[in-house]
Amino acid sequence: MTRTLLLDGVALGVGAAGLTLLVRPAAARGLLRIADSEPATYGLRIGGAMILAAGLFLASFTTAWSLAQ
Repeated sequence: MTRTLLLDGVALGVGAAGLTLLVRPAAARGLLRIADSEPATYGLRIGGAMILAAGLFLASFTTAWSLAQ
């Protein structure tokens, strides 16, 4: 149970980071010191969507594994 909660917390953090990149790429661009350009915005949004998906997959597989035991 503790391992599941820990991994779900990690998944929540990863999902939050991905959602931040997806919704507010300007804030992430400022932190990463990337030039303000349209390709950079698209890249950050695509990367944010991929990181958000990784967080969702981690949370769902962790929960499924916990429920299967």
